[in-house]
Amino acid sequence: MNHKKEPTSDWFFTNPGSAGLNPENLSELETLIPSQYRNINGIVVIHKGAVAFERYFNGFRPEDTHHVASVTKSVISALIGMAIDKGFIESIDRSVLDFFPEYLPDPSNILIRQITLRHLLTMTTPFLWHTGISGNEPLDRLRRQKKWVPYILSLMGRNGRLGDFQYCTAGIHVLSAILTRTTGLCAREFANENLFRPVGMREIPDHPTQSFGLEDIFGKKLTGWIADPEGNTVGGWGLTLTPRDMARFGTLYLNKGLWEGLQVIPEAWVRDSIVKNEAMYGYLWWLREETDLFAFSAMGSGGNIICCIPDKEMVVAIASGIVAKPKDRWPIIADYLIPAING
Repeated sequence: MNHKKEPTSDWFFTNPGSAGLNPENLSELETLIPSQYRNINGIVVIHKGAVAFERYFNGFRPEDTHHVASVTKSVISALIGMAIDKGFIESIDRSVLDFFPEYLPDPSNILIRQITLRHLLTMTTPFLWHTGISGNEPLDRLRRQKKWVPYILSLMGRNGRLGDFQYCTAGIHVLSAILTRTTGLCAREFANENLFRPVGMREIPDHPTQSFGLEDIFGKKLTGWIADPEGNTVGGWGLTLTPRDMARFGTLYLNKGLWEGLQVIPEAWVRDSIVKNEAMYGYLWWLREETDLFAFSAMGSGGNIICCIPDKEMVVAIASGIVAKPKDRWPIIADYLIPAING
């Protein structure tokens, strides 16, 4: 694919009425967010390719970036699909250990030899701990390691059954390391060149991670896209984006990987990434099906979300401060934004 085309930094902005949205619904939303969703800092709604609604709260501006937490995972998924398309990675059914020939697992760990990229992408990899979406995995211990990848590999295949859904943040860091080993670029560099630049997203400069304290790795000191001590871009979290760039990424997926005539992400990868299944989880995308509505979302702690609703030609990007137990964002979409669509 040729990615030398100049990106479009401007976007088409329109008023809600022209975009087919009822302004009264949106007016109610402007009142609701500051009173009931106080950690929301920015929201951008795309309808039929145009910015139909954009608001900021808590002193934030359009150019301000936010740590989008696990939304990072969906970006990693896109990069894996692009690396496969470019021939850097043969298949998502390759064994993970194929990419780390120097790593010698415990002989008793039979399952680790069967784990593939597909298992990591679909959260069906067994780990030593059992974790839910709230997270019980030892991320605090991970940040203290000098070598993150061997530590994560040492925990893979040690509990549960291969193929059972088990949400895990650390495992996605292995996918980032695979990108580095196969492309010669860290995930941040590969994304800048092949994803962010072609769609007009802000390119992320190198901000070397100097310290691995809690605030540096998970908190307000986090900038750019953090890396582990060996220079691998962190895969499971650590990316900062503006709400507009979140919306651009969602629009790219809504348009099946196509941006202004340029196939940035393979259409087949986008399609396969959001195939409905029993776990309602694709290739690092959350899937949702209501009575007559299908949506897929990149979701992160604090209520950060990029929600794509194909039948409504809508993308909703919400950037939030990371707090414990945030209110569900779906009522904003289901009770205000979708009903706002005229016709």
